[in-house]
Amino acid sequence: MPIISTAGLAHTFHTRSGPVDAIRGIDLTVRAGEILGLLGPNGAGKTTTLRMLTTLLPPTAGAATVAGRDLLGDPAGVRQRIGYVPQSGGVDLTVSVREELTTQGRLYRLSKAEATARAGELARDLDLTEVLDRPCAALSGGQRRRLDIAMGLTHRPEVLFLDEPTTGLDPGSRADLWRLVRHLRDTYGTTVFLTTHYLDEADELSDRLVVVDRGTVVAEGTPAALKERYAGSPDASLQDTFLAITGRGPAPAESAPVAV
Repeated sequence: MPIISTAGLAHTFHTRSGPVDAIRGIDLTVRAGEILGLLGPNGAGKTTTLRMLTTLLPPTAGAATVAGRDLLGDPAGVRQRIGYVPQSGGVDLTVSVREELTTQGRLYRLSKAEATARAGELARDLDLTEVLDRPCAALSGGQRRRLDIAMGLTHRPEVLFLDEPTTGLDPGSRADLWRLVRHLRDTYGTTVFLTTHYLDEADELSDRLVVVDRGTVVAEGTPAALKERYAGSPDASLQDTFLAITGRGPAPAESAPVAV
């Protein structure tokens, strides 16, 4: 049984100028322990899909199960089993790393002792031990992003949703996060669902890709299979493949990441 399954998942925004069908019917499955990359041009529906699957936005049509719970019937059950790391992050810059991790544990109803122990475990696993007592405001971009992910892992979720996880990071920090994502899958069996505009990142990390455009799934498969099918060779670039699938160029974030 897939850990994520959707059928006809859709969302319509109602604006002053009339209804806008942002998602016209998404059908997809994600296997347990898989790293799935969701790709698409700007305005394709990636963020709306992610927000629906993480219970932040109710679907207007369709059905879905996430981590064994019905998205519409049991959204609280879904939230208990997933972690979500938004692009903007959610770190409180006024407290220390230790305080932030411990507070997150307490929010998940861990005892004080359990939250303290879990903070230490997460710091060790995400290479944050040396900065546990440093103010969050003093962290580098890569350290802050690892802290974002640590907070999303506090309750040991079955599925981790990452929205543009490496935007703005330097190449070294990006490589560190790639290793972390693989570690989560290989060591803990965590399913990772990520959106990214960096096609090299999608190619490097994803076990499978789903490409959405104009609110529907237009292609899915392994990176090699999509390259073979749409660009004529498994050695083709994912950018050429993306262009062949969508007829549109990648979003501006496809340019080289900036140093921080």
